[in-house]
Amino acid sequence: MTDYFSAPGQFYRGNLHTHSNLSDGALDPIEVCRRYKAEGYDFIALTDHFVGLYGYPIADTLPFRDADFTTILGAEIHSGAMQNGELWHMVAVGLPADFTPPNAPHFRPVEGMETGPEIAARARAAGAYVVVAHPQWSGLTLDDARSIEAAHAVEVYNHGCAMGCDRPDGFHTLDLLLSEGRQLNLIATDDAHFTEPDHFGGWVMVKAPENTPEALLSALKEGAFYSSQGPEIRDVYIQGKSIVVDCTAASAVIVQGHGSAAQAVHGQAMTQAEIHLGRFANSPWIRVTIMDRAGKRAWSNPIWLDH
Repeated sequence: MTDYFSAPGQFYRGNLHTHSNLSDGALDPIEVCRRYKAEGYDFIALTDHFVGLYGYPIADTLPFRDADFTTILGAEIHSGAMQNGELWHMVAVGLPADFTPPNAPHFRPVEGMETGPEIAARARAAGAYVVVAHPQWSGLTLDDARSIEAAHAVEVYNHGCAMGCDRPDGFHTLDLLLSEGRQLNLIATDDAHFTEPDHFGGWVMVKAPENTPEALLSALKEGAFYSSQGPEIRDVYIQGKSIVVDCTAASAVIVQGHGSAAQAVHGQAMTQAEIHLGRFANSPWIRVTIMDRAGKRAWSNPIWLDH
């Protein structure tokens, strides 16, 4: 497992999926950045919809960076049809400003456009961190998800989808892919448009040596982060035949693995939990969920076990 908790640097709080009025958001890019900074975020990726309807925007957020707040260029890319006939949605963080647009004039598939797997692979080759967005909201099938071989991560919690349609989840998709051997991480995001209470509800905590786009993007690709709605994960490590989790005050610490494998510890204001891994003898991977007494959660990236 990657021991990034003890690695040099510090944790930076960021949102990787956000919209402005360059596409279907309500606010100017500068106001989106101002609000995230005011809420204590260290960085965001402004990921407007990369379709012809909006002029294929990749927001220029460089002027909004300062000593305490940075931005990573990006976009939500769309091309090709999923099995339900709708256009793919994927987040590409670190997309270069001159990324060649697809033939995606609007949010409907058209003849001759790139497939979802093709645009994902092109974005990754251009240096982007590629995420399968909101699987539950999209109606993603497992075959759809399998096809995106260029993905780094699955969006497992989307706050906008939670507030707008009660379809925030991507864990089912992620866990099935993990059990097929896919080396994927997970992210929580806002997908904020500021047209409803869809902001400041899910984020990533990235461990990096400095708060720069380059360092943050590198740490994301290395999996040196966890995701949260509020609780903090301080450390996760294997000790003998158990996993030990250090965290802020929690009412539950849960370990999940392949199939039905899961084990939980419940308590009051727990700041450390030790869970025996006996139930995970047939699981190549595990992941950890922290839940506080208000029901807010934090999630580790998957940990691959060396049985």
